[in-house]
Amino acid sequence: MRRRRSSQKGAAAVEFAIILPLLLLILFGIIEFSLLMYNKAMITNASREGARRGIVFRVNPATGDYNPLSNDEIKTEVTNYLSDHLITLKGTSTHTTTITRTGDNLKVQVAYPYNFLIVPPIAKIAASDGGELPGDVTLISATEMRME
Repeated sequence: MRRRRSSQKGAAAVEFAIILPLLLLILFGIIEFSLLMYNKAMITNASREGARRGIVFRVNPATGDYNPLSNDEIKTEVTNYLSDHLITLKGTSTHTTTITRTGDNLKVQVAYPYNFLIVPPIAKIAASDGGELPGDVTLISATEMRME
């Protein structure tokens, strides 16, 4: 009986060493996709904020005229919002803002390339066929509002 018990001393350590990479992959996958979903929500909010600011008319104190924000001012609003709220672990955000005015409608579209940090690089190493896996995903959000 004692021989059998002593021969299994390192079994738990070996089992843990086998399971640990899978557990870490699941943990970092959860963190990675949480960041992706958070950034998607922030891009949606930025496009909404840009459209909201773009449809609100402002008064010129000198002339009394009501004018909407210009496209460059709307892009600045979107950039300021994203610089305050977006989580970029690899540095600055490189988003693209497109503004379309058709009649009384204003459409603000924000595109942001999200680069995965951990999961796809590990999957590329583990892929035996050498196939290409996506290294990034482009998050796109558009908001259209009527200028009244």
